[in-house]
Formats: sequence, structure tokens, C-alpha cells
Amino acid sequence: MKRILITGGAGFIGSHLCERLLKDGNDVICLDNYFTGNKDNVRHLLDNHNFELVRHDIIEPYYAEVDEIYNLACPASPVHYQYNPIKTTKTSVMGAINMLGLAKRTRAKILQASTSEVYGDPAVHPHVESYWGNVNPIGVRSCYDEGKRCAETLFMDYYRQNNVHIKIIRIFNTYGPRMNPDDGRVVSNFIVQALQGKDITIYGDGSQSRSFQYVDDLIEAMVRMMNTSDNFTGPVNIGNPGEFTMLELAEKVIRMTGSRSKLRFLPLPADDPKQRRPDIALATEYLGGWRPVVKLEEGLEKTIEYFRCIIKK
Repeated sequence: MKRILITGGAGFIGSHLCERLLKDGNDVICLDNYFTGNKDNVRHLLDNHNFELVRHDIIEPYYAEVDEIYNLACPASPVHYQYNPIKTTKTSVMGAINMLGLAKRTRAKILQASTSEVYGDPAVHPHVESYWGNVNPIGVRSCYDEGKRCAETLFMDYYRQNNVHIKIIRIFNTYGPRMNPDDGRVVSNFIVQALQGKDITIYGDGSQSRSFQYVDDLIEAMVRMMNTSDNFTGPVNIGNPGEFTMLELAEKVIRMTGSRSKLRFLPLPADDPKQRRPDIALATEYLGGWRPVVKLEEGLEKTIEYFRCIIKK
């Protein structure tokens, strides 16, 4: 049994990771300040004697004896991270410093949940880990993009200077049950609007593309990454290389929900990347042949069913 700390553990991805690590027989501490996380996401775990839920903001230090740390804490959708951009940057940067300090003291292995947003609006497609990115450092998305880039810098410097055992993954668009219906991300937006019979909001002309990864595939990759040799630090892309335009996604959601929603086109937000597609060759090589196994329609079916249930409530 390992004692594992998950920051942002009551969030969409964090709650699924808590479940998986408990199922594997570990002792899990779930840390969350509930800005975007929700206690309901982990309520079903509270009776598990190996699970501990703690309200805490990682911009403040946290002390515990742990073997591993998964650092997921940070709002990840534009609606939430732009609500308080200074706090978003502090969460990424000060949170990384506090968790790396804990890892250094306890000699724990620590994984940073970075993001495909470190590539900005990329000039290289598909995105490879060696590409340094094309990020606007003073734009409205910079609090998140540059905060995550700085966190990666800190992780590498703690590794080089203090021999901390680090892992860095760059997560591409992920969806599934327990997404926040109001988080502004495209999958949840389209599904909720379709189920409510509202117009489907598409920004731009709908030709911009994304790659959509079901949450179970991400969790499998995260656990494998934590268990790889200490010599492999990453960063490594974790995503589904299947690529779809916003129009294609909207049409799938309308068809699968049986909705009569129409498409409504609005101006493209500032610095919104036109393409997102990961090159996952590195992940496949180092993570035991890992590849996403959940097809988009299969994952959408599960996600639509989840939103049907919570919208009824």
C-alpha cells in the first residue's frame, strides 16, 4: 500500500484518479479547495477507510508523509481560469513550489498534470514534445498557459538541482462523467445545450479541430507514467490522436441526443488555438504500449447519460 496525495482530487479528473488508486489498494489523501472541484464527485468514497478528504488550497504549504503526489490542482476551463487569472497563476506556480517542496522533503515521486495549452496556437501539427510552443505571454489565456509552462520549468529545475523524482504529462482535451456542466468546455457545452434544446454555440466557423480523450484512457496513462522508471521524466503527451472539427462534434452530439438544436456561430475568442492533435509516439513507447482505447462515440454515450441524470435533478 502506498500513501498517495492527489491535489485537485475532488475535480473531474481527480475524482476518477482517486477511484482508480483506491481500487489498486492504496491509501489516498484528496486535497481540494472546491473552486471547481465538488464534494459530490467523491462522496461515494467517504466510507472507504483508505480515503481522506481535506479542504486545502495548495497556494499554502501542506504537510503529510506521502510516497507519491499527483498535482492536478488548477482550474482548467477558460470560464474558470479567467475568472481570477492572478489566482490561476498562483495556483500553478506557488502550488508547484509547495508540492515540489513536499516531494523533496518526503522523497516522494511527483507527477505534474500539465496541458496541451503549453503549445499555444501551434505551428507544428501534430504536436510533439520537442516543440516549444507558440504562446501569447500577455493574452487572456496566459494565466493558464504560462502558469503551466512555469510549473514545468519548476519541475525540471527541482529534478536537476534537488534530484526530486518528477513526472510531467501534457493532457489533451479530456471528457467524461463528472465534468462541470457550466465549465465552458466544448464537449460539456454541446451536450448540455443539446439536452436542453438550446442552440449549439460554435465559436468561429467550426473548422477548428480538437482531439478528444475519454477520462478512463487518461487515468490509465497517468498511473503508468507514475510507475515508469525514474529516468523517464517526460514531458509526454497524453491524448487521443483522433481529430474532429467543432462542426463534426456538434453533429455527433445532436444525433446521439436526438436533439432539435440548431447551430449558432459566434466570434472566435482571443488566442483560441485552431488545431489540437497529440503525437503520442513517446507515450506508446514508454508507457507499456499505451494507446487510447475508448472511441469518441462510446465515450460520448457515457457522458451524455451522465448529463441526462444530473440535468433531471
